[in-house]
Amino acid sequence: MKVTIAKNSGFCVGVKKAVDTVLGLKCNDVYVLGELIHNETVLDQISSKGVKTIDDVDQINKGTLVIRSHGVSKEIIEKLSRKTEVSVIDCTCPFVKKIHKIVEEYYNNGYLIVIIGKADHPEVVGINGWCDNTAVILKDDENIPNCIFDAEKVCVVAQTTYSVEKFDKILKKIKINSVKTVDVFKTICYTTMERQAEADELSKKCEAMIVIGGEASSNTKKLYDICKKNCKDTYLIIKPDGLDYKKLKSYNSVGIVCGASTPYEQAMEVFTTMEVNSMEQAVALLDEKQNLKRGQKISVVISQVLEDGLKVYFDGKTDITLLKEELANEEFDKNAYNVGDEIEVIVMGTKPLTLSQKQILVLQKEEELVKELNGDVTINVQITGFNKGGLVGKYECFDVFVPAREIKIGFVSDLAKYTGKTLRVKPLKVEYTPRKKEIVASQKVILEAEKAQRDAEKAAKEEAFFSSIALNDVVTGTVARFAAFGAFVVVNGFDCLAHISDLSWTNVKNPSEVLELGKSYDFVVLKIDQENKKVSIGYKQLQPKPWELVSEKYAVGDVITGKVVRIVDFGAFVEVEKGIDGLVHVSQISHEFLENPASALKVGDEVSAKILAIIPEKEKMNLSIKALIEAPKKEVVEEEKPKKEKKVKKEEDEELHSWTESASNEVSIADLLNK
Repeated sequence: MKVTIAKNSGFCVGVKKAVDTVLGLKCNDVYVLGELIHNETVLDQISSKGVKTIDDVDQINKGTLVIRSHGVSKEIIEKLSRKTEVSVIDCTCPFVKKIHKIVEEYYNNGYLIVIIGKADHPEVVGINGWCDNTAVILKDDENIPNCIFDAEKVCVVAQTTYSVEKFDKILKKIKINSVKTVDVFKTICYTTMERQAEADELSKKCEAMIVIGGEASSNTKKLYDICKKNCKDTYLIIKPDGLDYKKLKSYNSVGIVCGASTPYEQAMEVFTTMEVNSMEQAVALLDEKQNLKRGQKISVVISQVLEDGLKVYFDGKTDITLLKEELANEEFDKNAYNVGDEIEVIVMGTKPLTLSQKQILVLQKEEELVKELNGDVTINVQITGFNKGGLVGKYECFDVFVPAREIKIGFVSDLAKYTGKTLRVKPLKVEYTPRKKEIVASQKVILEAEKAQRDAEKAAKEEAFFSSIALNDVVTGTVARFAAFGAFVVVNGFDCLAHISDLSWTNVKNPSEVLELGKSYDFVVLKIDQENKKVSIGYKQLQPKPWELVSEKYAVGDVITGKVVRIVDFGAFVEVEKGIDGLVHVSQISHEFLENPASALKVGDEVSAKILAIIPEKEKMNLSIKALIEAPKKEVVEEEKPKKEKKVKKEEDEELHSWTESASNEVSIADLLNK
């Protein structure tokens, strides 16, 4: 008979923490709120330590109270906070706590809460207490109430030990009926899902199945239902002594699974009891004598070649069956084995002694993997879940643990968001024994190394850049982006700033008036601040000033058209072109006498004027509007003007002279006026 025990056996993380916590307490007056675990053996052990079980927090006023892994309602937490003489140890499963947070948040945001699970289960009762006990609780996909389909927003969560298959059925029915907004959280514990998947797979292969667990255990009942569906001869027992071992001898293959509240020792007790017979008892004694250990390599001699494997003897005394499934060759060929040949095998178990030749190949591969993992290697690990300390995942045969502090550079507040993601990690510690294959890994060390490399490359580029430039150098750069204060230009891979005041000799409001994104230009280096990694460059400094080109573009006597930009007491300034203004003296506006230029012109007027004088070095240009206007004909002899008018005329002449004095060696004012 072949007996197989499920790998995912024994306490789950939440139950183990609760049991270990209670058994480890050394104080008096210890209470547990509700039955700590659905296992009589463990409950008897706890009770023998003097730990009392209570059903209501009003039953305790002082002492130590342990909250079991199922969790409690918000109301109970608040009640306990007011009991100052009660020390509370919260052993609520982290998966259950996550559900509490989801339910509270979504309930406060106006969602109808739907809990998929058993209404009277303590975990569901606790979850419902985080939405003021208003949740709709569904045990199956039958009779789903209309209030769910009438709701605007629905949030769906599940009891952590609920059936994955049933959950999917309920969810499908809710979605088919088109609820407007459905936020679904598949909060079934990942260990529960693994146990259910393994029970499903094992029960399809075995002739009989044994499910070990308490009658009140929800997850044990789910495992039984799964096994019963695939294997009609499925037995549910509470303790190993509740099993009819004689009845099971008729089966060739038996599988063993146990609920999350069942200690691994109980599963092993059933396993060893079923495996022992008179021959194997002798082997067990021999094992004890030889001090064999799991994972040990030993040499055995083939004593018989069978249709389904080999008989081998160890130490020249005891025949042991080595099934063909445990031989190195994938296809069993009787002719490949000879009686008397010595082969190397691995000890898989000692009570009773079980051997495997195939496992040697597995171990060789694993040993090579261990060597690789102990080197400088990066591996990709898919995260399957998390616990209080960090993330968990699998890599080949190893369980991987990534501590929270090793996930990234900085603090990680939400571990749940990493579930299902693949991380690049480096092994920090590799533990490899027959019983434990675990990697403690870090993603942070990779991120830190990459950051250090980027920083080093950046520093090298910056050093090369700053050593290659100097003040007043002319460099070529590409415009990368604009800001209100200027343009950022990439010069040899380094960002430099061209301030808006250094883009044009004329006033510009936006860098895009001068430069184009993505286009390259020549710039001059104006300032270098290597300590702060800043370089200022200028564009206008390489462009001619507007007044430097005036002599090439304009000449005395030319007629220009421009716009009046400002008016002063002695005349008006006209914009000839951007950056060049010319003065029309008040006496050059009209043939008639004007006391104020504003009486004839206003800002914004477009006028034509004749150039009277150009003085580039002083950035001055004199214009005349009246020179383009025909003077009125004189019909009478001009009488002598009043003294006041003569005085004004004198002042006007002096003002005009001040604008043209530098050109007096070339042309006289009278000559200019007579032209």
